[in-house]
Amino acid sequence: MTKPKLLGISGSLRTNATNTLLLREAARLFGAAEYTQADIRFPLFDADEQAAKGVPDAVVKVARQIEAADAVIISTPEYNKGPSGVIKNALDWISRVDFKPWNDKPVAVMSAAAGRAGGERAQMVLRGFMVPFRPRILQGPEIHLAGSGDQFDEAGRLKGEIYVRELTGLMQALRRTT
Repeated sequence: MTKPKLLGISGSLRTNATNTLLLREAARLFGAAEYTQADIRFPLFDADEQAAKGVPDAVVKVARQIEAADAVIISTPEYNKGPSGVIKNALDWISRVDFKPWNDKPVAVMSAAAGRAGGERAQMVLRGFMVPFRPRILQGPEIHLAGSGDQFDEAGRLKGEIYVRELTGLMQALRRTT
């Protein structure tokens, strides 16, 4: 039996961002899988640029990764009560490819943020952004990692027992969809 393909998309581009760490922990807790993290360092969406040059190769690559994945995990920080611009920009670009990579794709959404709500508002907005793509977004357990800078040990492992339990539950639910 082949391992399922799991794709991670982090809404933070920083090296060792807590959202990236959370994705790595999610992939570990998902279990045996072929895990890839998408590179969403796309140019800012510009319809004039698209008309002149087409959809960038980097966007098509990520869209093909989404299409090929058995499941996708997305983690977003919260900036000004919403998801990062990086995530929104990626979704805008991906919506311009000539195929539907998200359609019926199992997706788990989570968030990690410095604040006490753990990015809950950003996650809710992100779920709304996903509606036009028609994925199958898991409804829970919800993961809102609060005070995210203090939630990982030196090895990048999630420290809080409650968070580990909830993330394990979310990944088990996602695995059942593959």
